[in-house]
Amino acid sequence: MKRTAAVSATATTALNLVESLQRRFVGGLEKLAARQGSSQRFNAVEWLRDEGRHGGGVRFETGEGELFGRGSVNVSQVHYDDVPGKKLGSANAISTIIHPRHPLAPSVHIHISWTEMKDGEGYWRLMADLNPSHENPADTAAFLAALREAAPAQFEAAKAQGERYFYIPVLGRHRGVAHFYLEHYNSGDAAADLALAQAVGEAAIDGYLAILEQALAAAPAATDEQRAAQLAYHSLYFLQVLTLDRGTTTGLMVHDQNDLGIMGSLPPCVDRELLASWIGRLPAPQDELLRALIAELPDSTPAAVDAAVKLQLAAAVRRHYRQHPEAIAMQASGDVIPPTLQNHS
Repeated sequence: MKRTAAVSATATTALNLVESLQRRFVGGLEKLAARQGSSQRFNAVEWLRDEGRHGGGVRFETGEGELFGRGSVNVSQVHYDDVPGKKLGSANAISTIIHPRHPLAPSVHIHISWTEMKDGEGYWRLMADLNPSHENPADTAAFLAALREAAPAQFEAAKAQGERYFYIPVLGRHRGVAHFYLEHYNSGDAAADLALAQAVGEAAIDGYLAILEQALAAAPAATDEQRAAQLAYHSLYFLQVLTLDRGTTTGLMVHDQNDLGIMGSLPPCVDRELLASWIGRLPAPQDELLRALIAELPDSTPAAVDAAVKLQLAAAVRRHYRQHPEAIAMQASGDVIPPTLQNHS
């Protein structure tokens, strides 16, 4: 079936925005790759919600190339205009993660979304975080400066909320070094909020592209020690996404029609032994979840997280939270947990 669109005008406006950000980022990444002499490109993959009756989306993905080990730039619009009992009207989002192959080139995660309830309430979710395995303080400062310029009035609150959300208590450290997170944001001025979402998205994209190109231009041949540190960081990233990230878990619990897209944030490889060493640090029942996730990984070092493995991991997450629904409350949250994330709408 053909993918349908939401009837709401504000949903259409939000979709236009996230699609423009997708074009900006994919185009920028491919131009950067060409300047680096790489032929690596992003391929479009369409997915449908309920065979297109309730929307769907298109993600541009790449992986196992000479420049990017894993990359996904996903845009979606899901809507329930024809389901009277559903409180959620529509959700429009771009969610992207880029994991460069070189260990001195940082990863990035960006999420911009507009969620609209049928009662007229709507809110933005704006996230951007820089994730290097080897921090360059100048890159951290540049990324944060770009976001501060895009959202001067909101920056301090967003930085503080991001640092809370991306903290991993059992490891006593954060995922990432620069964090921006506005949850359930609605100032009451729709035009100003749309402009803010665009400014934050463009600042994060353009800021990251500049950081990535500079890192690749200056990077020497990677050492074994650098690759080992990158693998350890990717393992930490895996832990945070699959045991703490509320957005990932919610997406998996709502449906199974875009598992590869939702799990597109996972790095290409992880260290099973390092992950296993953290099991005893997790409180029950999350220790069971980590054990179950490790069981789905190939028995190798490093353990590749390919498409088949991602589907198995998604199924493991669903089994866990169906058995332990109370464990959702143990996941990370911002200042506010929106009703769509509370109730898996």
